[in-house]
Amino acid sequence: MKQIVQRLLQAVLVLFGVALLLFIMVRVIPGNPVAMMMGDHADPAAIERISHELGLDRPIHEQFFIYLRNVLRLDFGTSITLGRPVADLMTAAFPNTLKLAVCAAVFAWVTGIFCGIISAAYSNSFIDHLFMGISLLGLSMPVFLIAMVLQYVFAYHLHILPISGTDSWKSFILPAIALGWNCAGSVARLMRSSLLEVMEEDYIDTAYAKGRSHAGVLIFHALRNAFLPVVTMMAVQFSALISGAVITETVFSINGIGRLAAAAINGRDIPLLQGTVLFSTLAAVLGNLLADWLYLLLDPRITEAI
Repeated sequence: MKQIVQRLLQAVLVLFGVALLLFIMVRVIPGNPVAMMMGDHADPAAIERISHELGLDRPIHEQFFIYLRNVLRLDFGTSITLGRPVADLMTAAFPNTLKLAVCAAVFAWVTGIFCGIISAAYSNSFIDHLFMGISLLGLSMPVFLIAMVLQYVFAYHLHILPISGTDSWKSFILPAIALGWNCAGSVARLMRSSLLEVMEEDYIDTAYAKGRSHAGVLIFHALRNAFLPVVTMMAVQFSALISGAVITETVFSINGIGRLAAAAINGRDIPLLQGTVLFSTLAAVLGNLLADWLYLLLDPRITEAI
């Protein structure tokens, strides 16, 4: 219980630190951030009005407490470029991001675990080298390149799947593969190495001595312990898939949190940028907490994990 409370306090401190860092970064930019956001030909009256709305004309300490109070109320202000409350924009965009993250996670985990187990079962064989080569390719290729190749082959050339949008469940297939390929490669390689390491333990020799087949030992004795580091990675990956889908959502024109972040950066939209960054930080923190909890659930002896 003490360790859980400590991790929760650490999570709160991380969120507070990111909020403080965002606040400082916006204020230390040379010149008026609103003027930079609106461009060189902006009306001075409009700059003054927006600066007043954002509270940039108040004393710095007062600005911070107002900003912190609004964040605690989940009030991130109004988007300058889109003219809507940031909280409403993120609420509308989150379902698409969640769908994409879930689809990408299912693809990554099923593919990665299967390839990792098969590679470990047939270690140093042609199948092992093939699967590990494919996983290395997934780790090496950038997401935007995978996305464009998938679009060209399956959408533009073969006309099998939609090239972009969120009109149907088919629209999420290509983005999920593009976003999850890298994670699948990481899971496959970790699953293989963890399983091979467990297969060297003494209790595995005992299982063989009792007459268990190779497949039986692999499935009923080795997999549980081999899954410990993999599950931890999977939990962290899911939070990363939610918070790190900027490129994928942009390439496939998916109206999610990542695309909002890209729009905020391109439009120098301070409130929208602050909201999306804090959301990404929260997703990462929750993913790490979930990873610790799952690790303890699978092996209660490891109290240090949390």
